[in-house]
Amino acid sequence: MINYGKNIFREMILMLNAETYITTDKGIGGTIRNRYEDFYVEEIPVPELLPDGEGPNVWIWIEKLGRTTLDVLMDISRDLHITRKRMGFAGMKDKKAITCQWICISNMDSEDQLEEVKNLDGTIHNTEFLKIVRGRKKLRMGQLVGNKFKILIKDLENNHIEQSAEIANNILNKLEKTGVPNYFGWQRFGKPRSNTHIVGKALVLNDLAEAVRLYIGDPYDIESEEVKLARQAYDDGSIEKSLELMPTGLRYERIMLKELLKDQKKRNLSFKDLDDKSYIKALFALPKPLQRMFVHAYQSYLFNKAVSNRIAMGIDKYVEGDIVIDNEEHLLHDKSQEELQDMITNFKANPTSPLYGTKIPFAEHEVGNMEKKILKDENLKKEDFKCPKTPKLGSHGLRRSVRFQIWDASATPTDHGVLTEFSINKGSYATAVLREVMKNEVV
Repeated sequence: MINYGKNIFREMILMLNAETYITTDKGIGGTIRNRYEDFYVEEIPVPELLPDGEGPNVWIWIEKLGRTTLDVLMDISRDLHITRKRMGFAGMKDKKAITCQWICISNMDSEDQLEEVKNLDGTIHNTEFLKIVRGRKKLRMGQLVGNKFKILIKDLENNHIEQSAEIANNILNKLEKTGVPNYFGWQRFGKPRSNTHIVGKALVLNDLAEAVRLYIGDPYDIESEEVKLARQAYDDGSIEKSLELMPTGLRYERIMLKELLKDQKKRNLSFKDLDDKSYIKALFALPKPLQRMFVHAYQSYLFNKAVSNRIAMGIDKYVEGDIVIDNEEHLLHDKSQEELQDMITNFKANPTSPLYGTKIPFAEHEVGNMEKKILKDENLKKEDFKCPKTPKLGSHGLRRSVRFQIWDASATPTDHGVLTEFSINKGSYATAVLREVMKNEVV
């Protein structure tokens, strides 16, 4: 057993490594997500992929409130009596928001199957089917242009709404010219129980028992008494009691507990006798996107640190040694420094930081030294991301842009606060924009 130490992880949770701002304006303070309705996200689809009314697959344009994308898909697959693997989506959308996005159900050829889908409209909790259309193509992760946001910022400093809107517009105008730090937001790590990256580090260190414990057990002070008791029961070695106490809303913890309990009874094991085989079964009982999220979240945590350090050198500047990618994420090898700088200035290319993995190339010179130090400070090597005990969850790593583009940005004073509107690239986080505008903790 590796001795992690809770204090280390609590520090990880509080920091998340987003440490650098690129705008110097004081910021307007405030809060977001006072109501789910104050945070609106609409997917910007790839036009040529949109369904045309013909084909074996059924596309649904959904609007959901206060639910994760995975939760909605699992409800639909349950009610249609089909496997979740037949359902696709382009991106995970916020839970604490109103969100609109396409989902796709493959191989629904018959009219009866189409009617079954239509009959589900109005029966899925806090979810509306705004369009149901047949399509020839399936929908896969990442197949979107970006996302459009409308976010209301309330509780402003000094409550000067007009002045705050002016400051916000100044900041947004600067970000449109320079780009926005490409930090991973809190959604990547979970909130309020921000531990996905911690589970990921345990997997990278091959400590499967601890990875499972950190997800099911390890009660946090911020959680309800009911949840804390359920998690403590697991830490005390009682899977059955933990399952009995675990609220039904924590469906993924319950999935893992049921798998552990089944294995424990089948093999007649005590809690202390559970082994890697048991823990692998529990981890792989989770939906695949969630399985993969753990190591990805830890990579994201380290990436945020690298971005913080790199953008301090200039977010829209080429720095000698940078690894630069174009908008199709191709590495640029044959360009002069002047050409690279021109492409960066015009948002045709971007400097990158590493999502650490087994095959990730490091930058050179000062930038590369910084990237290597981050891994060294974690007492890790690139090879550790093989995750030998759970190789399906390992990662080769990749280079990711240190910034993203923002367009159609504006801030408008309202009776209740400042309404911000903007569109950003896929895979980027609106909270990274709001962090610059508000200059405070954005959740």
